[in-house]
Amino acid sequence: MTKISPSKTVAIAALLAGSALVAWWLLAPSDHEVTEDAYVEGNVVQVTPQLNGSVTAIAADNTDYVTAGQVLVRLNEVDAQLALARAEAQLAKSVRQVRAQFASASQGRANIVLRRADLARAQTDLARRSSLAGSGAVSGEDISHAEDAVRTARAALTVAEQQSLSSSALTDQTSVASHPDVLAASAQLRDAWVAAHRTTLRAPVSGLVTRRNVQLGQRVAAGTALMSIVPPEQMWVSANFKESQLTGIRIGQPVELRADVYGKTVRYHGRVAGLDAGTGSAFALLPAQNATGNWIKVVQRVPVRIALDAQELAAHPLKIGLSMRVAVDTTQRSGALAASTASGRPAWRTAVFDGELEQAAHRAGQVIAANMGRPH
Repeated sequence: MTKISPSKTVAIAALLAGSALVAWWLLAPSDHEVTEDAYVEGNVVQVTPQLNGSVTAIAADNTDYVTAGQVLVRLNEVDAQLALARAEAQLAKSVRQVRAQFASASQGRANIVLRRADLARAQTDLARRSSLAGSGAVSGEDISHAEDAVRTARAALTVAEQQSLSSSALTDQTSVASHPDVLAASAQLRDAWVAAHRTTLRAPVSGLVTRRNVQLGQRVAAGTALMSIVPPEQMWVSANFKESQLTGIRIGQPVELRADVYGKTVRYHGRVAGLDAGTGSAFALLPAQNATGNWIKVVQRVPVRIALDAQELAAHPLKIGLSMRVAVDTTQRSGALAASTASGRPAWRTAVFDGELEQAAHRAGQVIAANMGRPH
């Protein structure tokens, strides 16, 4: 019987231990799900005009960093300024016309007072003449004339009352500033002011300019994408996991990521923000049709959204489309498989356009005040 040397025994034992370790590594359930089919995504905010116009100035180019509210493009504002001037003139005219209506209503009320005095005087004259008719001091013809005067005064009072009602119908329960005609003209002025203000295109968010495709003198239509802005802090990773890897993935699980652009020296940390509602092929432009009779099973992948740490992202900025290696720690599986509650706040917003209507209303108020006349 051949005797095995101690060195060979150690080698065989090491080989068996290594084989067992490899088998355990392959067969034992893993507490991490890893994929390299992951890419950086982010918001690409388009800068689009809200009205037609010709480009007169471009203040930013590709790779430039711009801040929210910074002027990017200017359009020819001649037409908008002319429309604004017409709207201001129309509002001033409306204010003066409404003032005339209020004056006419006041005149109508004063005319009623005058006609009532005339009627009272005619009635008094008729009563005096009637009392003297028995003594023969006043003829019947004089009494008849007095009666005619009363009827005429009463008719004049009725006409004055109707005219006053007609004038008051245009001014009742309102003031010059709140009159419908003034409000309509004021709305037209606000519309013209906003249109003139929108000939200057400002950056809705801060970020890097990309995909600039506008040129000086170009005639652009409302809604045309002139350039885009990518906010560097609004980045996330879409990791495309196989459907067989989704068993242990839950919202909120910690994630470790590496970017090819920085190599193995830089590591990012994030969390699972959510799983997409379908596979990538289901939302493709031409989704697969499997009812053809020659079906072949293909493992599908589902995009998983990974939220990144803001400080790490600021220290090592990423670019949209970069490749990432993603490892999700699936040890804790208490999180939800999918979001089931709606967020009460907007995911993204800009305050660049918030003051447009307020400034337009201020301008309309200035025009109204300038045409109100001197107080009596």
